[in-house]
Amino acid sequence: MNEELLVNITPQETRIAYVENGVLMEVHIERASQRGLVGNIYIGTVVRVLPGMEAAFIDIGLERTAFLHISDIHNVNKLQNGSHQRPLIQTVLHEGQSVLVQVLKDPIGSKGARLTTHISLPSRYLVYMPDENTHAVSNKIEDIEERERLLKTIENYELGTSESSFVFRTAAEGVDQDKIHREIDFLLKLWASIKKKIKETTPGNLVHADTPLAIRKLRDVLDRSTLKVRVDSRDHHQQMLSFATEYLPEISPRIELYQGDRPIFDIYGIDDEIQKALERKVNLKSGGHLILDQTESMTTIDVNTGGFVGHRNLDETIFKTNLEAAQSIARQLRLRNLGGIIIIDFIDMNHEEHKRQVMRALEKYLAKDATKTQISDVSPLGLVQMTRKRTRESLEHILCEPCATCNGRGSVKTAETICHEISREIIRQARQFDIEKITVFASESVVNTVIDEFSSEFAELEAFANVPIKLKAEPLYTQEQYDVVLM
Repeated sequence: MNEELLVNITPQETRIAYVENGVLMEVHIERASQRGLVGNIYIGTVVRVLPGMEAAFIDIGLERTAFLHISDIHNVNKLQNGSHQRPLIQTVLHEGQSVLVQVLKDPIGSKGARLTTHISLPSRYLVYMPDENTHAVSNKIEDIEERERLLKTIENYELGTSESSFVFRTAAEGVDQDKIHREIDFLLKLWASIKKKIKETTPGNLVHADTPLAIRKLRDVLDRSTLKVRVDSRDHHQQMLSFATEYLPEISPRIELYQGDRPIFDIYGIDDEIQKALERKVNLKSGGHLILDQTESMTTIDVNTGGFVGHRNLDETIFKTNLEAAQSIARQLRLRNLGGIIIIDFIDMNHEEHKRQVMRALEKYLAKDATKTQISDVSPLGLVQMTRKRTRESLEHILCEPCATCNGRGSVKTAETICHEISREIIRQARQFDIEKITVFASESVVNTVIDEFSSEFAELEAFANVPIKLKAEPLYTQEQYDVVLM
């Protein structure tokens, strides 16, 4: 498989595209004004305790207060004399209390950041948890001997404290002891510097920020032996090379400085693919299509045959469309970074074997997704329900905002509807006030509709209100916007 990581750097924005065999699979965007917070460590102040939700709101200096659930508080079960019963949140936290916290999830929509007091510091092969005392190995490393070997490397390192825990990441498989020990050295030094900053930092302020997006992606995805990295910034190329030289020397030769005349994202038409990922409709090669609707509570995906008529019979046509849709859906979830509840409405299939094959195909393509997913069987209504873990904003939420005209509804009232609203408003005002003249300011489409279709009704309205009504078109008004001015 040919895999590439294309890194586009500007002073205001970092964009990273993950490409498989020339097809864009993922886009990561970090803007200087909206830099991701996951992994950042703060000293927060408890501003409100919510016993009913077993949680608290914490001020960490952001626009919205962050959320800390009792399950994310370190050693919470040990706070009641070793009892395993979960204590009441009000016995653990109180308003005005300072607490060291780390961001688990970025703010999404109207929700603040999700916090934890379980501090962890990730590196290439390890995750360091300074307040724990049990070492572990990723479940993806299944070989028992390899798991024991990795745990032995920790035993061979003199930690000097029982309150230190390391979790081996998947990339640690097969890595020699010297490299593991170098990472332990780095993480222990990093934690020592953080502890020093904690003493110097006042509540409501940042203690430690996670590494930039380009370095994080380098750290997280370069366990793939076929992956090549191209970056179009000389400074960031040097930073990534320095990081790789220290922590990932085997992949340093695969990090290239892109110096082409065309923008780096033009290589595979990345900007065009991003634009398509913002549209509701996704065309399938066969002629079918998907319709994706993202709402606050869930995402719905509807599969349609469209112009695909097949060559044999209807069942075969539907089956092939659903198989192609399964692959496209898995890609769209990654590309758009859709999370939460996802409802997929495949075209109804009559054969149980067809249903099983479509579900297996969906599971196969989702297996390549690093984000955790869970899929249920086809429901009695023929729907597939699944969840995908939400870790950051979707592509649409990063790049778009609600339409100022329809306020995010996706539709506007017709000109005829607005004409009727204006009529009712005129009647309402005429009954309440002594009026000499009424002027209606509205969009040009509404004024034209009144003149062309409702002129007789408005003439009757003038007679009923016993006042002249003047219409004035405002070119800057949207179709739903109007003002009834009394004189």
